[in-house]
Amino acid sequence: MTDADLDILLQQVYEDDQPTVEDLAALLAVEDEEQMQAIFTFADDVRRQHMGDGILLRGLVEFSSHCRNTCAYCGLNRNNTHVQRYRLSSDELLGCAALIASHGIKTIVLQSGEDNGLDANWLAEMITEVKARHDMAVTLCVGERSTEEYALWRQAGADRYLLKIETSDEELYGSLHPGMSFWNRLRCLDDLRMLGYQVGSGCLVGLKGQTLASLARDIVFFAERRLDMTGIGVFIPHAMTAMHDQPHGNVALTLKVVALTRIAVKDAHMPATTALGSISLEDARIAALQAGANVLMPNYTPLPYRRLYDIYPGKRCLAETCGCDSYSDSMMKTIGRAIDYSRGDSLRMPRTRTFSERVTAQIPKL
Repeated sequence: MTDADLDILLQQVYEDDQPTVEDLAALLAVEDEEQMQAIFTFADDVRRQHMGDGILLRGLVEFSSHCRNTCAYCGLNRNNTHVQRYRLSSDELLGCAALIASHGIKTIVLQSGEDNGLDANWLAEMITEVKARHDMAVTLCVGERSTEEYALWRQAGADRYLLKIETSDEELYGSLHPGMSFWNRLRCLDDLRMLGYQVGSGCLVGLKGQTLASLARDIVFFAERRLDMTGIGVFIPHAMTAMHDQPHGNVALTLKVVALTRIAVKDAHMPATTALGSISLEDARIAALQAGANVLMPNYTPLPYRRLYDIYPGKRCLAETCGCDSYSDSMMKTIGRAIDYSRGDSLRMPRTRTFSERVTAQIPKL
């Protein structure tokens, strides 16, 4: 591909409401170092134009490691009998929220495995209490639940919901998620949008059976869905999963997916994921922040539990206190940007909020 062809393709992806799989796959196939850097620079310019230069912080709390699923890539799968399961108490969770608030962070992300033991009313109480005590947004990431549970948590004050599709290829999705339904995943995303959540999804790069075309379709999926948040992770094999013998995902390809997602979706919040910071000694989150990402998620899970949330090996920030804040500060200095301590709500908030007000009264209660 010539440099001129590259420029034309990048401009087409940026300008098209629905970029083509062919254009995206061609850009994902680029391996020339200078041309890859041109892709990253273009994405960084789009990020600056649409999102500004601030780096948003989301305080992550992994409050339960229980999971009912057997996903082929995740160390929390229920067949892993070597992982020690835990659930945070109410006091522990609220203590995490207080620590996050004391550091000026305006978003808490409450994440767990798909825990059959999660009491929906308990989580609603936690959401209500966090919102009453602190001026912060609440993001949930607890997997597939019923419409009624999503409604309960929305009414309790939850603002956002993360539910990664991992792959938009139905056949590949089925091979990676035994006993799960691709269409139920879509149903959940539709329910969350209907209820007025700010909705996030994302994919993993490096999955067995994945192609450049399927990754390109993932980016089209994100653009069509008009997501408020999009997270691109890199596959890291775990010894206690069905994919234990697979190679880890390619960092350069992952960064290209980050960059092209930014160019295609333009105004979604995009994290530089912890997996990118964990796959090698060199922290690739810095490169992601220079290729379109605008969010960091420091980990505030209490130290005794942080090692037990074992989704992949070698996870960064397992021993640091204070949610890796000092590391975040040094990262910002490296790239000449600054932390943004605002809530960082979706840029489409007026539309989402009005829709929520219109539908909430129609949702059945538990």
